[in-house]
Amino acid sequence: MEPAVAAPDGSKNQAQFSVQLSPSANHSNQTSDESRRQNDAKEYSRLKIILAIFGTALFYLLTIAIVAGGLSRSVEDFVGQLTSNAYIALLLFASILGLANLIVTFPLSFYSGYYLEHKYQLSNQSFMRWMWEGLKGMMVSIPIGIPILLAFYFCLKTFGSMWWLPVGTVMFALSVVLARLAPVLIFPLFYKFMPLEDGPMKTRILSICGKVGVAVEGIFTFDLSKNTKKANAAFTGIGKSKRIILGDTLVQNFTEEEVETVFAHELGHYKMKHIWLMMGFGTLSSFLGLFLTAWLYELSLPWFGFVRLDQIAALPLLTLWLGIYSLIATPLGNHCSRRHEYAADRYAVEITRKGETFVNALTKLARINLADTAPHALIEFLFHSHPSIEKRIQAVREMRT
Repeated sequence: MEPAVAAPDGSKNQAQFSVQLSPSANHSNQTSDESRRQNDAKEYSRLKIILAIFGTALFYLLTIAIVAGGLSRSVEDFVGQLTSNAYIALLLFASILGLANLIVTFPLSFYSGYYLEHKYQLSNQSFMRWMWEGLKGMMVSIPIGIPILLAFYFCLKTFGSMWWLPVGTVMFALSVVLARLAPVLIFPLFYKFMPLEDGPMKTRILSICGKVGVAVEGIFTFDLSKNTKKANAAFTGIGKSKRIILGDTLVQNFTEEEVETVFAHELGHYKMKHIWLMMGFGTLSSFLGLFLTAWLYELSLPWFGFVRLDQIAALPLLTLWLGIYSLIATPLGNHCSRRHEYAADRYAVEITRKGETFVNALTKLARINLADTAPHALIEFLFHSHPSIEKRIQAVREMRT
C-alpha cells in the first residue's frame, strides 16, 4: 500500500515501511470509518423519519386550522368575487391554498431535500439545480393535476354521495395510462436515458433475459449522478413501454456480476407481475379509501357548518380524511411491497446462482445510499417499502445457492 503523500522529509519508502509495520492501524481506520458510516446512516434515517412525521402532522394541523378557522370560507368568498364559474373558482381556490402551502412547507422541504442530502454528502445538486428540479416537478404535476381536480369536482356535483365510484374509476384509468406513458414521456424530462452500451455487462443481462424468455423493450442507463451519489435501479412501464433502468451510479460503482444480480432482481419483479399486483392492490385500496372518505366527509360537514358536498370551502376537509386514510393504508401497502422484494431477491439468486455476489451488491447499496441496515421493527413496518438490508442478506444466505 502506498501512502497518499510522502513523508515530510521526502522519504516515501520510509512512509511505506511504517505502514507495512502497522497493518492493524489500516484495519482500525477502516473499522472506524465503517462505524462512523453506520452511525451516520442511523442518524440520517432518524432525521428523515422525524421530518416525515413532522410534515404529516403539519399537514393535518394546517388543514384543520384552514377549515375550523374560517380561512377556507374567506378564500371561497374572495374567488367568488372574481368569477361566477364554479370550476374556475375551484382552480383559483386550489391555487391560492396550494401556493400558501408551498410557502409554509418550503423550509421543511429545503431542510429535508437539500440541506440533509448535502450534510451527509449524498447530493450532487447545487441549490439552483435543486430548485429547478422541484420547479420541473411542479410543471409536470400541474397539467396532470388540473384535469383530475376538475373531473373530481364534476363527479362531486353530478353524482352526489356516490361521487367516489366514478372518481375511483377515473383514477384507475389514469394509473394505467401513466404507467404506460411515464417511462417514455415523463421520466425523460428529469433524466437523460441512454441504451446500455454493448459489452460484457449487456451480454450478461441479455443472457439472463434469454434464459427466462423475457423480451424487455429496453435496458437503459440514466444520469442519476447529476442529482445524487445514491445508486438505484428499477423496472418501469407496462406493455411496450416496459424497460429496466440502471442508474449510472450503479453501473460505475458496482462490478458486472453485482449489476447482473441487481438486474435479475428487477427482472423478478417483472416475471412475478409485481407492477400489476401493486396496481391492483392500489386500485382496491383507492376505491375503499374513496368510499370511506365520502362517508366521513358527508358525516363531518355539519361539524364545521357546511351544507353542500360541492361547497368549495369544505374541500380541504375532504383532503384531510383522504390523508388520514392514506396514513392507515400505507403500512399495509408497504407490507405487500416488502414481500415482493423478498420474492425478487429469491428470484435473482435462483437465476444467477450468485448469492454472495448479490449480498455484496446489497451491502454496497446500503453503504452508498446511507441506508439504516437494521431499523427498529416498528419503523420498518410503518415507513419502509423494502425490508431492511440485514433481513434481506439473512434471507439470501439461508437459501441454498
